[in-house]
Amino acid sequence: MSTSAKEWPLWEIFVRSRQGLGHKHVGSLHAADAEMAITNARDVYTRRQEGVSIWVVPASAITASSPDDKEPLFDPANDKVYRHPTFYKLPDEVNHM
Repeated sequence: MSTSAKEWPLWEIFVRSRQGLGHKHVGSLHAADAEMAITNARDVYTRRQEGVSIWVVPASAITASSPDDKEPLFDPANDKVYRHPTFYKLPDEVNHM
């Protein structure tokens, strides 16, 4: 049983370059399964062999925050003093920190 490309799930593609340590989102594509998504991502997003690793993630598996939630989500937590280095007392033996 064949599935048309229109019905294939959307995959988000992340590539780690030779120079980079982390994977970067490079785009999206439709594919029947993860193996096909990796093969197609290699052909589309790493044409000059610049990648060393590809991640494919079903777009339906990604949950994202809303830009409207920016303030409460990314607001600096000034009331949480333990997040600031001045909250901790360093022993005298620890120098240059």
